[in-house]
Amino acid sequence: MNIGKPRKLGKTIDEIEEGDSLSLTESIEDSQLLLYLGLTNDANPLYIQHDYTQKTEYQRPIVPSVMLMGIITSAISKHLPGPGSHVVNFSVNFIEPVFHYETLTFDFEVIKVDKMKDVVTISVEAVNTQEDRVLDAVVMVQPPNIIEEGEENEH
Repeated sequence: MNIGKPRKLGKTIDEIEEGDSLSLTESIEDSQLLLYLGLTNDANPLYIQHDYTQKTEYQRPIVPSVMLMGIITSAISKHLPGPGSHVVNFSVNFIEPVFHYETLTFDFEVIKVDKMKDVVTISVEAVNTQEDRVLDAVVMVQPPNIIEEGEENEH
């Protein structure tokens, strides 16, 4: 952690335009799954037990949905709009299961900039290596906004 060290903030609402986009590729590794399951104390056999999942429609363990949402929110925090952003609404449709060790490509696009509400709307689509769409999401994000000294907080 960089405590006390100034960090570059992401784009402000005035620096973001409809059509701004980002594409990133993420591989789902065991270490990430174990960290997630340990942090959340989630022992769902659908996520970890091969013998159980062989009896289900999935045939093998799948990646927890919330973990996929975390990849999206992390990309928003790191890249678009970037550090200082705050997700205020998240709507996601999980189309296909994602299996362990899959590699996904996430495409982000700013579809609306609402300066009155200080919120940008970002659409997200993720596909696996077979080009099957695995999820669609719409995320509303408050870009970083530093309140200058003397300004009142409107929230």
